[in-house]
Amino acid sequence: MGDAPSSFPEPFGGDLFGELQLAERSHSAPARTIRDYFPGLVISAAASGAAAWLSDHYGAPVILLGLMIGLSLNFAARDPRTHRGLDLASQQFLRIGIILLGFQVSTAQIVALGIEPFGALLAIMAIALTAGLIGARLTGQSRYAGLLAGGATAICGASAALALYGVIGKSRLGQAQFALTLVGVSMASALAMSLYPVIAAQLGLTDAQAGYLIGASIHDVGQAIGGAYDFSNAAGAYATIVKLARVTMLAPAVLLASLWIGPAAGDTTRPLRRRLSVPWFITLFLGVVAANSALSFPTAMATTSLAASKALLLLAVTATAMRSRTDLLLDLGWRAAAPVAFASLASFAAALLFVVLGVSG
Repeated sequence: MGDAPSSFPEPFGGDLFGELQLAERSHSAPARTIRDYFPGLVISAAASGAAAWLSDHYGAPVILLGLMIGLSLNFAARDPRTHRGLDLASQQFLRIGIILLGFQVSTAQIVALGIEPFGALLAIMAIALTAGLIGARLTGQSRYAGLLAGGATAICGASAALALYGVIGKSRLGQAQFALTLVGVSMASALAMSLYPVIAAQLGLTDAQAGYLIGASIHDVGQAIGGAYDFSNAAGAYATIVKLARVTMLAPAVLLASLWIGPAAGDTTRPLRRRLSVPWFITLFLGVVAANSALSFPTAMATTSLAASKALLLLAVTATAMRSRTDLLLDLGWRAAAPVAFASLASFAAALLFVVLGVSG
């Protein structure tokens, strides 16, 4: 890859995953070995391990800690030897983690939720997505920024943001904006986990109402379930069903987003079938969900797959942050966080409205 540069060259400076340079050199580069991936994987694993340790000992959200530690270590990505490992973690580990997440969801969860609560849940998700688009428009940003923020808020936080960015692409939305959206979604979810159970208690909500409110409005799966269990065990059990029902909407949301925004620039010459096809990892996610719905897997498999999914997504988020540039994040300003704020507030308000209307099950 040549001598290590002293700073990020252009156009690599704005390329979060380094795909521009890797694509240009893919035909002339020698065959890759495990040693080529080792430096990047080791440093991302060390940073992720530190995030996991801090989360376990101090209770802070692990994804947020992974983002913060990754951003603080982004100087390491100046060394080209780390690029392949970081790219592998930020792209392929993410996709495998989303596939494994399919073992946690099934069609039975939607059936258990009931038609009316599920319909209200779809409405809450649509409101969050719309609010993200409105927030982006009011602050002079593109619809892609609103789609990313609104979709991440509506479905499952960082996992959804990573999946949606796969169809939006860096040609339509800057990768600094993507990284900042990940930070904003993680911080909003962490704040909600602390505040929503308290608000639910102050409002005198029942276990079912609190579980629905928290499960329908907090972005991250673990924080939604954890926040509800802080209210009560019954609320936590119900919030788990509500939240996982939202996760089942990941694949349809990614497909609809792909159909809505159309092909990226330079992609219009591809056949329509290829341009509208679902990303392969979303197809496999759907396959795992279908298998989990039709078959009875051992409990140990669900537990192991969840742990593996969390670990891979943490590695992906940490590597993504390490490949970002803090100067570009600072240049974006406060307006870049507005879509996440709009979507988060709208999601909570809509969920609370439906709880008051008595559709929480």
